[in-house]
This record gives sequence, structure tokens and C-alpha cells, in this order.
Amino acid sequence: MSEAVFEAGNLVLQSGITLRGAKLVYKTYGTLAADKSNVIVYPTSYSAQHTDVEWLIGPDRILDPSRFFIIVPNMFTNGLSTSPSNVAAPFDRGRFPLVTSYDNVKAQQALLKSVFGIDKIALVYGWSMGAQQAYHWASMFPDQVARACVVCGSARTAPHNIVFLEGVKSALMADPAWQDGWFATQPLRGLRAMGRIYAGWALSQTFYRQEMWRQLGAASLEDFLIAGWEGNFQRRNANDLLAQLLTWQAGDISANERFEGDLGAALGAIRAKTLVMPGSHDLYFQVDDNALEVPQMTQAKLLPIPSVWGHRAGNPSSCKEDERFIATAVRELLAS
Repeated sequence: MSEAVFEAGNLVLQSGITLRGAKLVYKTYGTLAADKSNVIVYPTSYSAQHTDVEWLIGPDRILDPSRFFIIVPNMFTNGLSTSPSNVAAPFDRGRFPLVTSYDNVKAQQALLKSVFGIDKIALVYGWSMGAQQAYHWASMFPDQVARACVVCGSARTAPHNIVFLEGVKSALMADPAWQDGWFATQPLRGLRAMGRIYAGWALSQTFYRQEMWRQLGAASLEDFLIAGWEGNFQRRNANDLLAQLLTWQAGDISANERFEGDLGAALGAIRAKTLVMPGSHDLYFQVDDNALEVPQMTQAKLLPIPSVWGHRAGNPSSCKEDERFIATAVRELLAS
């Protein structure tokens, strides 16, 4: 395993702003094959850094580093790669630009090519915002991606998903620390409110009805909300969280010069053998949205995860049954 920084230079973003001196922090696992045929790209998800998502990398886990060379690029705005919390003036504070998934994936592709000479990917795998990036990889670079696994994500952020995020964003920005388009100090009240709103969306009604939070070591529902949700977001810089939320809302594989908003054309351009795995009880990346996307791709399969863990079914660090389901599907995809 090795952690490194890719100096991406001055990136002209889709917003028309240049992200000067852009940096991508990444970590690799396993050994690159001599013919470079064993590459897996595994982008990070909302508020996550590589240390949060690497749990599923292991010989007996979902992604096997004894067979594959796995690259985890940290998204811009996640606090490690270039983010509001670490960028230099004059683009700090309220001037940090919108960075899209398209911008992220272009930088990731440059990382693979420049550092490793990689131009073929055996699998791009992602959950949530990572799944949005997986979709972008497959659509933007169809000749380079052999397989894609989209777990609890979508090709275009759905309207209802955007509304959910508006609630999260409004709770965060209602804190008095929000001043002149920036959080002057860490908004503790806003982060607590954000966590409680998020808790109601990320897990299903059945999860709460059956008090499954007890499996996570919580003694009560309030204990779970404070430790599991308020505490989770307080780990991160609020300006980074807000910037990444805007990236999420703007997610759309067709929002570029090639496809000009034609989602069907963007999906149809995907040549990778694609496995789309929504959570059966996910409240914001819904099965119905993926069911509309899959028929528009040439080699795609819809395989919902039968789980009451809601959106968290796609990141089953605490549910062995869901992990086995995903691991089996990924192994079959890689063997195909």
C-alpha cells in the first residue's frame, strides 16, 4: 500500500474557473501487473476519505488486492485532495469553484496515465458519489473501461435526491457561522442538524423499526444519532462538506460538450459490462431511477441489493450478508 499526491497542475473546470495547482491524493493497494491488465479504480464517496472506504479492500473482501491493483483517488473537496479547506487565495473562502464529477474523473484519468501509464481499466467500482464517478468513467472513456460496478448511485442526480440535499444544505447554512458565502468557524449546530436529517434518509424505515442500530453498538436511538451521525460529520470541514454536496447535486454524465444534456446518448456510449446495484430500500438513489438507465446501455444488468439498510446497503461495513451479496456479484463481473 502506498499513499501519494498527484500534482494535476492548473485544471480548467467545467465552471470556467481554473483550479490552480490542483492536487489529487490517492492510495494504491496490490501490485500492478506487467501488462497493466489488473487495474481497479475505486473513487471515494460523500464526506469520505480513502481511510473510510478501504475496509472493503482485502483478499476476502469485495476488492482483492492479491489479484488486482486498486487505486483509490480522493475526490476534490474531501479535505485531502484540493478542497475549500486547503486551497490558496484568492479562491479560498467563498470563492471556491464548483467541481463536478466530470472534473474529478478527468483528473483521475490524467493520474492513471501520467503516473502509471495506465489506459485500460478492468473495473471501475463506486458507491454513492463514487458510483456517480464510476458512471462518468464508463461514459467519458468508453474505450478504456472494461467493466463498471455502480453501487447505490445514478447517472444523473434525480430531482427528489436534489430536494433531499437541499434540506441538508439549508440546515447547515442556517448556522450563524455562515457568513459571506463561507463558514467563518466550524458550524457545530448546523453540523448536528445536518447529521440528524441525514440519518433519516440514509437508513430505511425498517432499519429503525427493528432497532437495527443496536447492532452498531448504540444503547438508544439518541445514542445512535449523536455518535453515528452528529459525530460523523463533525470530523469534516463544513466548507468541504458543502462544496462536495454541490458536486453531488450537479451529477450528470450528459452535462458536457459531447452529450449536451442528452442522457440517453451518454448512457448509450457506455461499452463496459456494467452492473448497477441499487439498494432495495435506498430512499434517495432509488431502484426506479436505475431501472430507467439500464435499458439504455448495451451491456448492463440491474441487480438490487435485497437489504433494509437503505443507502448504507452499498457500504456494508457492518452487515456481512450485504457484503457477501456485493462481493459475489463483483467476482462474477470480474470473471466475465
